[in-house]
Amino acid sequence: MIGSWVASPVGAFTDVFWASPTGERALLVGTDRVARFVSAVYGFDRVEVVTLHAHQAPASLDVEAGDLRVRLDAGPGWRIPLAVMRPPGITRWIEGPLARALLGVRTFGVSPSGVREWYVADEYRRVTAGRASIAGRDLGPLERRWAPAGFGFSEPPRLPAMVHIRPQLFDPSGDLDRLVA
Repeated sequence: MIGSWVASPVGAFTDVFWASPTGERALLVGTDRVARFVSAVYGFDRVEVVTLHAHQAPASLDVEAGDLRVRLDAGPGWRIPLAVMRPPGITRWIEGPLARALLGVRTFGVSPSGVREWYVADEYRRVTAGRASIAGRDLGPLERRWAPAGFGFSEPPRLPAMVHIRPQLFDPSGDLDRLVA
């Protein structure tokens, strides 16, 4: 799963959540500060700060993160109505059941560290082509996701997709605020 955060408490960044075939969950990020922020919310077995470059266009994404190379191309976008105006309650109680049934994702939950999260989706695009490699070794064709990755309360969509979301985070303990201060 590749996240391209346009805005966050630690600024704009790209991150890669990687679940290996053995079940190891890794986070690839470009800076220590981003590593601390993301790993304070989600669960990983390994966190790596790597050279990370990303280029995103409306229907494509290119990422280089350490030895990982990913290229995704997507079809036409489906804009979700009233994206900016939807409050978290709508995201949780109305969109949630629809997203779960259609895409296999949750829009609200509590992360392993106790952070409450709402994923407000603005646009959905189905990935039509993609390739990925690690250290030059091709990772094979695009596939439907079968096994859970286990990073947090939700999973990526079952079918490869580019989804523009705005995560809204609330940490009742205040630890996240102290971390990014």
